[in-house]
Formats: sequence, structure tokens, C-alpha cells
Amino acid sequence: MGLLSNKVEKHQIKPGDHIYTYRAVFTYSHHGIFVGGSKVVHFRPERNLKSIAEASSNSDDPTSNPCPTFPDCGFRQPNSGVVLSCLDCFLRNGSLYCFEYEVSPSIFLTKIRGGTCTTASSDPPETVINRAMYLLQNGFGNYDVFHNNCEDFALYCKTGLLIVDKQGVGRSGQASSIIGAPLAAMLSSPLKLLMPSPVGVATVTAGMYCMSRYATDIGVRSDVIKVAVEDLAVNLGWTCPEDELADQETSDRQITDR
Repeated sequence: MGLLSNKVEKHQIKPGDHIYTYRAVFTYSHHGIFVGGSKVVHFRPERNLKSIAEASSNSDDPTSNPCPTFPDCGFRQPNSGVVLSCLDCFLRNGSLYCFEYEVSPSIFLTKIRGGTCTTASSDPPETVINRAMYLLQNGFGNYDVFHNNCEDFALYCKTGLLIVDKQGVGRSGQASSIIGAPLAAMLSSPLKLLMPSPVGVATVTAGMYCMSRYATDIGVRSDVIKVAVEDLAVNLGWTCPEDELADQETSDRQITDR
């Protein structure tokens, strides 16, 4: 992978790699974990999955199946946004990129666009794949573009790191970039009076943007902890409908006993 691009070919990726591709003319990137066998586990908004399923079921075209090659492509558990797809369906004719781990701070800061690398270290491939397959069966909570998105999913699978402060920005480099851009402009605005040159203003703004992105990277921030995938639901406060029903029944019995 080069300094300016993480683009790779299909034969270069290995099981356990964090891969991504760009959508909507490079507006944003979609991330997932390559688990081998031309399969990718990734995280998507559940509403998008429902709309795709409804469109397919309402179509009279027998060729409307999005993946005739892999029968299990698109597998997911009910009420879950974690999906197993083939590599081709994941890419949607887009280019393939491989997310970088354990990069130096200097390399991180040269990446103008967020969501391409992190200073954090990756766990062994077998651990990464185990997390991805476990979450495929058990879910990854509700999708949130700023706090729990596809990049957050892939980063957790690779590192096992979880943000302690639920009010802050998530692990996603894309989310940090969205928040970091206006922050950089705001922080650099007082300096415009001292730097009348447009080049000087742009330089300061770019520097503030990169530093704000670096400060939210999971490899340097202090509000992250290592969480086993089996304990993820407890740490995030997730409850399934069966657990909620059981808790309600217990509460009802306690009230009756009183």
C-alpha cells in the first residue's frame, strides 16, 4: 500500500483484514472484515437491509437475487445489521482498500482523509475472525453514523477496543473527520486576522483538522478499554427482547409477592 492510497487487489488481502470501499463517488467509505472464502462480515443500518429485502421480495424478476453465485450472501440474524456478504457484493463494483494498523503518528497525520488507518495495533487474524463471526450471530447493537457505524464495527473486530465515554465520538475515523473539519475551521478562525494570506489560513486549518483527527484515534485516546466479544453486550447495556421480557416478569412477581 502506498502513502497516498491503501488500494489493493483481491489476491492481496488475507483473512482477518479490515477492508473498505468507497460509496457515492467517494462521499463515504463502507468497512468490513474479510473472513476468507470471498466472504466479508460488515455492519449496516437495519432499515437499509429491510428496504433491500422488500424490494427483492416484491420483484417479479427471477434474476433480482443480488448474488446468484453465493446462496448465503446477505445472511444476517433477525433484527441485526451485521451481514455476511460475498466480496463482490460488498464492493458493488468499487475498488478495494485495506485499512492500516499500527501506523506511526507521522504517517497518520499525512493521511488527509479519515477512515484509512489507525495507530492502534491489530489482534491476531483468528481473534479478529472470531469476533466478526460471533457478532454475526449476536449482533452489534443499533447502527449510529457517529457512534456505532461500519468502521466502528471493523475497528472493534480488529482491536477489541471499546469507548468508555458513550457521549463522545466513536472509534470511527470518518466520524472524527466530520466533526474535526468544522472544529478545525472554528479553532483556526481567530488566526485569520494574523494571517491575511489564503495559503496561510489553509495551512493552519489543515493542521488543526489533522490534529483533531489524531486526538480521537483509538490508538492514542485514553477513554478506551479492551472488551471480550462475549462481554460486549453487557458493557454496552444491550438487552434482547427475551431478556427484557424476563426482567419484566421478575419485576411483576416481586410486586405480586409484596
